[in-house]
Amino acid sequence: MKAILKKLIEEQTLTATEATEAMTLIMNGEATQAQLGAFITALRLTGETPEIIAACADVMRAHATPIPCSDPNAIDIVGTGGDGAHTFNISTTAAFVIAGAGVTVAKHGSYGVSSRCGSANVLDELGINLAYSPEQMATCLEQIGIAFLFAPALHPAMKHVVGPRKELGVWSLFNILGPLCNPAAVQRGLTGVFKPELLPIVAEACQQLNVQHQLIVHGEDGLDEITTTTATQLIEVKEGHTRAFQFHPNEWDLPTATPADLTGGEPAQNAAITRAILTGELTGPKRDIVLVNAAFTLYTAGKANTPQEGLSLAEESIASGNATAKLDALAAASTR
Repeated sequence: MKAILKKLIEEQTLTATEATEAMTLIMNGEATQAQLGAFITALRLTGETPEIIAACADVMRAHATPIPCSDPNAIDIVGTGGDGAHTFNISTTAAFVIAGAGVTVAKHGSYGVSSRCGSANVLDELGINLAYSPEQMATCLEQIGIAFLFAPALHPAMKHVVGPRKELGVWSLFNILGPLCNPAAVQRGLTGVFKPELLPIVAEACQQLNVQHQLIVHGEDGLDEITTTTATQLIEVKEGHTRAFQFHPNEWDLPTATPADLTGGEPAQNAAITRAILTGELTGPKRDIVLVNAAFTLYTAGKANTPQEGLSLAEESIASGNATAKLDALAAASTR
């Protein structure tokens, strides 16, 4: 580890092999807390390259508790966090809409770090048992078509990183790795990033990780989601090829929202918003942004030929009651 830190301090970029070596030492608990803090800080200064991200993701995946998933078209919809926008739980709500449209969803997440309410916080409030076993998670995936994969329970080696990350309080490599290390090994979905510079870096890392169909997105308002307040920059990674494009809600004749329209609150408030959207009681800007994110994710799953076709499927998921049924079924199954 000392040789790797020396190279970083001399502002030299690590090779994939060196990144693998460093991450293996970290995951095995063989790096000291001081070395971990130095590694995180030095890497921020030299920059996280796609090669480093992909190499570290491979190691982190290998140390995770795997969740079997037989569906090759299963998706995840997740963001890096860190956008500081304090929105309600957009991607978590969209996950149930996607599942209601007939796509298997392995939703990977945890408690909020930079936000008041992460995916785990809101799901806990909605009656989902976060302490259910990996075997129960796999059963939910197969039988219900959706499961919440609670990151702290499935990435035990990450316990070595918690202290230095918390004490440093800065954005780091590990913010990127979480969305790329789904324990169900899904190869499709939507990943949001909180700053535009990460778009090409994460897209290239996804290429190196051989994803099948992924959208990397960043709202120009700073959201790590597809936004409805302004344009969103997207990079599509599909079967080894990339395509950059832009989306604006006006393209689908959706009204432009304001940031205030998308604001959430404490877990109880966000849970109420999620349920109201899924039942069809809540319409307007909050529903719109959920539908848009669900639509693009349905496209990555191959359920829709175009994102706009995905919009119709997302609307039907709510109107039919399927989205709410998925939430209720997961809550019931996780507490058995």
